[in-house]
Amino acid sequence: MYDTILLPYDDSDGASEVLHHAAEIAHWSDATIHLLYVADTARDSVTVVEGQTVDGLVQQGEEIVEEAEKTLETLGVSYETDIVQGNPAPTIADYAERYDQDLVVMPTHGREGVSRYLIGSVSEKVVRLSSVPVLTVRMQPDETLEFPYENILVTTDGSSAATYASDHLVELAASLDATVHVLSVVDDSALGLDVRSSVSGEENEDAATEAVEAVVSEAEARGVESTVRRVEHGTPVEVILDYIESNDVHLVGMGTTGRRGTDRILLGSVAEKTVRSAPVPVMTVAEPE
Repeated sequence: MYDTILLPYDDSDGASEVLHHAAEIAHWSDATIHLLYVADTARDSVTVVEGQTVDGLVQQGEEIVEEAEKTLETLGVSYETDIVQGNPAPTIADYAERYDQDLVVMPTHGREGVSRYLIGSVSEKVVRLSSVPVLTVRMQPDETLEFPYENILVTTDGSSAATYASDHLVELAASLDATVHVLSVVDDSALGLDVRSSVSGEENEDAATEAVEAVVSEAEARGVESTVRRVEHGTPVEVILDYIESNDVHLVGMGTTGRRGTDRILLGSVAEKTVRSAPVPVMTVAEPE
C-alpha cells in the first residue's frame, strides 16, 4: 500500500518510538523509509570551527541521522536519508510532494487536558499543508503504539473531504484485515429548543446515518469483513476520544479541510484537536485541491 514513507526525524523525547512504529509499517508494506532532517533556517546556526565556516544544525543533523540509520539497519528496514535546510513544516510538505512519498509519519507533542493548545507546532502545520497522507503519533511515555492496527476508526460527516479520506482508510483497513469502525457525530450544541431546531436535528441525524452507511458500503465492497456503525450526539472531539477509549481503537482517520499556501491555522478544527489529543496515531488525508 505504501512504497515510500517520509519520516522527518530529530532526537526529541519519544522520537525513537516513532521511528520503530514507522519501521513496523515499512516492514508490513515493504516500503522504503526516507529519513529526513530539516535544519531550521530561522535559527542562527552558522559558526566557525578551526577556521572553517560550518552550519551547526546541519552537523547536528548528520549525527542524529547517523544514529537513526543504525537503528533502521538493526531493524532490517530499507531506508534513504537526506538533510536539508529550510522552514521545517513547508519544507517537509513540499519534500513529500516533490519526491512522491506515499505517507508522512510525524511525531506530535500534544498534551490532553491543557487549556492552551500547542498552536503552530510543526506537526500541525504539516497536517494542514501536506497533500500526502500524514500519520501523527503522540509521543507519550504512558501510551503504547500497536501495529498491525486491528481496529480503525473512520470519522465522517459526509463531506467530500471525509469521503476522500475514508476511501484511503478503508483501503488500509482492507489490507490489514482490520475492523472498520465508522463514526459520525451530530453536534447539537448550535441547536435551540424550538420546533425548527428539532427538525434540523432530525435532518442532521439522517445525514449522519447516510454518511456512515456510505463508508460501510465502500468497506464491504473492498472486502472488509468486520464493520461497526455508530452515530453519536455531542461535541465531535470528545465523542471521538471516548469512542477510542471504549472500543480499543488503534488508529483514527479523517479528512482535513486546511488550505495550502496560507499561514492561517484552522483553529478549533476537529482534525487538529484530534491530532493534539488522541492517545493513538491519527491519520489525516487531504482532499486534492
